[in-house]
Amino acid sequence: MAQSPAAIVDEISIALGNITNAAANSVTPTMRLGVTGLSRAGKTIFITALIHNLLTNGKLSGFSPLAEGRFIGAQLNEHPDRGMPRFAYEQHLAALTGKDPHWPLSTRNISQIRITLKFQSARWLAGIAGPSTLNLDIVDYPGEWLLDLPLLSLNFAQWSDQALKRAERSKIREAKAYTKALGNLSRDSEANEAVAEQLAASFTAYLRASRGDAPQKADKDKKGKTVPTVPARAMSALPPGRFLLPGDLEGSPALTFAPLPETTKNTRNDSLYAMMARRYEAYKSLVVRPFFRDHFARLDRQIVLVDALRALNAGPEALFDLEDALSNVLTCFRQGANNPLTWILARKIDKILFAATKADHVHHTSHDRLEQVLNRLVSEAARRARFSGAETKSIALASVRATTEGTIKEQGETLDCLIGTPVAGETLDGKTYDGKTEIALFPGDLPQNPDSVFQPGFKAGSLSFLRFRPPLDLDRTAEGDVRLPHIRLDKALDFLLKDWMK
Repeated sequence: MAQSPAAIVDEISIALGNITNAAANSVTPTMRLGVTGLSRAGKTIFITALIHNLLTNGKLSGFSPLAEGRFIGAQLNEHPDRGMPRFAYEQHLAALTGKDPHWPLSTRNISQIRITLKFQSARWLAGIAGPSTLNLDIVDYPGEWLLDLPLLSLNFAQWSDQALKRAERSKIREAKAYTKALGNLSRDSEANEAVAEQLAASFTAYLRASRGDAPQKADKDKKGKTVPTVPARAMSALPPGRFLLPGDLEGSPALTFAPLPETTKNTRNDSLYAMMARRYEAYKSLVVRPFFRDHFARLDRQIVLVDALRALNAGPEALFDLEDALSNVLTCFRQGANNPLTWILARKIDKILFAATKADHVHHTSHDRLEQVLNRLVSEAARRARFSGAETKSIALASVRATTEGTIKEQGETLDCLIGTPVAGETLDGKTYDGKTEIALFPGDLPQNPDSVFQPGFKAGSLSFLRFRPPLDLDRTAEGDVRLPHIRLDKALDFLLKDWMK
C-alpha cells in the first residue's frame, strides 16, 4: 500500500531525529524507554519507583549491575527537549511517602524525565577507560491517548463501523442513548454545528461510562420502582482517547465528531457525514500522528504495563476487550532486531517486557497464574513481536508493594491472605472502608487454567480485588532515604537495561 504524503513526511522526520540521536549517543549513549500501558495500569507509579530505586541503590538484588557491584549511582539530569514539561518525580514520591501516603493522581498530560546512570563496565577494554554512563529517557502520558494509535490505519468509515458495533453490543444506558440519537439522521443530514456537538457529547458520555469513569445512577421501571443499573464496564478499546482527556483541545472542532452509520454516508461537502469525516482526519493529523512520531517512533525498549486484575473484576467481556486493545495498540510500534543501519535510520524496539501490575493484590502463590493470564492477553502481540525479531518476556510485578502476606483461619481452614489498608470508599460484602482500617483479606485463587477466565461462565465475583493504600510504615536506608517495597521491579530493570550496562 502506498504511503500518504503525511506519512512520508513523518518517516523523513523520524529518520532525521534518529540521525541526530545517533550523533549524540557517540558522546553518551541514550536509551529511550517506552513505559506503555492503558489508563490505570500504573505508569506513573512505575516510573517513580524505578527512578527512586536507582537514585537510592534500593533493594534490587535481581538487577545485575547492582548485584555484581558495578553500579556506581544515578542522578537526575535536564532533558534535552525543553519544550515538554518535566515528569513530576519529587511530587509523586512525596505522595507515596508523606505523612498521609496516597497514590499520585492519574496522568493528565505528557511529561518526560532523564536519569543518568553511572557504572563500571564488565568489558575489559571499556573498563580500563573508567566508569561508563548511560542516559535513560522516559516519557509519561495519559493511557487514554495510547488508544488513538490504531486510528492511524483506519479511515472514518472503518472507525465508525468498529465503534458502532461496540456500542450496539454494549448494555449500558449511554450506549443506547447514542445509538438512538443516530436514528434521527439520514443521508440528507446537513452539516450542523449544534448537531455535531450534541453527538460528540453523547458519544463521550458513552465512552466515560464504558470505562467506569461515569457515576451510575439507578433506573426506574414503568411503575416508578427503582431497579439496579448494569454496572460500568472496565472497557479498554474505546478511542478516541482525547475525548476522555482533551487537555487544551477541549471544545475544538478536532474533538467535535462522532461515528456515523453507513446509511448516513454522503460525500457532498455540506453534509453532516463529510463534516464528521473531515474532523476525524484532522484529529489524526493534529493529535495522533505527532504523538506517535515524537514519542513512539524512536523507542529502544518497551515495557507494557497491564492491569489484568481490573479486567478480571469486570468479567470475560472486559478481558476480551483488553486483549483486543493491547493487540491493536502494539501493532503500531516499530518492533524488531536492530543492525547498525536501522539503529541510525529506522530505530526499532528490540526488547519488550509485558508486566501484569498490582501483583501485591494477589498472594504470591497466584503470581504464576497471573502471568499465565497476562500471557493469554498478550499472546498475539507477543507472537508478532517475536516474529519481527524482538525479544519478549512476561512477569507479574508491583512497582510499590501495598500489602504484606499472612494467614487467617476461616471455618477451621487456614487461608493465605493479604494484609493492607483499603483505599477509602472501597466496598466488599456490603462494607465500605474508611481508608484507615487495616484488614486481612483472602482475595481468592486465580484459576489454574488461564483460558477459563475468558469463558462466559466465569464469575468475576469469586475473586476479591480491592485497591489498597500505599504502605504506611516504610523502612529507611542508612543514609536516611525511604525504601519503596516492590515485587520484581529489579527483574524488570534487569531485562530492560542490563545489556546496555555491560
